[in-house]
This record gives sequence, C-alpha cells and structure tokens, in this order.
Amino acid sequence: MSEIVFIGTSDAFGAGGRRQSAVFARGDRGGMLLDCGGTTNTGMAELGLSRDEIDVILISHFHGDHFGGIPAFLYAALYTDHRKHPLQIVGPPEIEARVRALGHALGHHLDDREWSFPIEFREIHAGQTMSAGPAEVAAFATQHQPEANPQGYRVNLGREQIAYSGDTGWFEGLPGHVAGCDLFICECTLHRADLDFHLSLEELREHRDDLDCGRLILTHLGEEMSQERGQLEIDTADDGMAVKI
Repeated sequence: MSEIVFIGTSDAFGAGGRRQSAVFARGDRGGMLLDCGGTTNTGMAELGLSRDEIDVILISHFHGDHFGGIPAFLYAALYTDHRKHPLQIVGPPEIEARVRALGHALGHHLDDREWSFPIEFREIHAGQTMSAGPAEVAAFATQHQPEANPQGYRVNLGREQIAYSGDTGWFEGLPGHVAGCDLFICECTLHRADLDFHLSLEELREHRDDLDCGRLILTHLGEEMSQERGQLEIDTADDGMAVKI
C-alpha cells in the first residue's frame, strides 16, 4: 500500500495561505517527491516528514512554485541532515542546467560544494519510461506554458499506480495518460475555464466520466477554488492531507 502526503496544494501565489506544490509519495520500495516548491522544507518540517526518506525528486516543469525549493532542500540535506545516501533529481529536458542556474540565482550555489551524498540529475522525455530510485516513472507532455518544459507522470512505487498532472490545461490525450491508475492527482487552479494552460472545475466536471481512475484528488487550487476545498463532489487536497491507496 502506498501513502500520499500533500505538503503544498496552493497555486503559484499561495492562495488560501497554503504552501506551494509538493507531494510526498511513500511506497513499498521507498519515497519520492512530486515537485518541490519553495515552501517544501517548511512543510516537511511541520508535517514531521524526513528529507532522508526522499530517494527521488520528480519535477513536472520549471516554474518556481514547482521546482524552486530544490537548492534549499539540497543545502538542508547536506548541512542539517548530514545525508549520506544518493538522491536522484528527475525532470524534463534541461533539469540539471535549470536547477544549477536556480541555485546560482538564489545564492545557493551547487557547483562549489563538497557534497556528502551523491546527486544524480536525470532527464526524462515525454513518452519515455525509466526506473528512478524506488519508482517506475512514465512521462507525458501536458498543455502548459511551453518554455517551462511541462510534463505529467505515471508513477509506480509498488503495486499502485499514481498519475500526476503537474500544471496543464485540458487536452484530448489526458484521459488516456491516466487511464487505469489508482489515484490521479490533478491540478485545478480555476473554477471557470478562463485559461487554456490551467484546468478548471468546470472542465473537470464536464470530463469527469472520461477519467478512468480509481480516485481523483484536485490540487494546485487557486484563490476561488481554495475557498471550496472540502465542499465539492470531487475530493480536494489541503496542506497536510494524507491518503492511502
């Protein structure tokens, strides 16, 4: 049985006073992060989650609320945790260059440190499947701002299949990418369909029957959606929410 803990469930702007995107997935073979927004360390500390449990950080795209917490995570793993075991950072093309540039911009330089643990950057392309730490990961392209190299994923950490949308608008192929999964963690930034690169409750209600998944949980909730969490016919995530699948 896998366990999912929602560390951060807000949109890019902290709607509802919540943290930025990060989901912890613990399976039979180990643990991983799905995205690592800038508030991830704070959230993990508040929820009693150990960075040492993370074998893989899997990044959906290069917007700060989804990968902006990686340099601080690495620094904390080095200086606070004295980590010894390897960490893989997996994401779209340019993952290593983007993370190193981010660290430089934040003053958390990654190039001039003696790391106490191996760090391996691995690119995964849409349509590709790879083994990453304890997981099997399959990537698919999503409908988001292309300069951010957006991708969604299917992840197997044991017997269960988890699908994760990252950020995306509705596109025709989405149901096929998540079909048969036990849990689909799906972004729902908006209440109404006002943007073509973020999903809305309006669209997900329209297409709910097309999504053949065991459970659907909405995250990345914007201001209006954050006020409706826990009140809808579709499950909504909140910071600290934990589910078993």
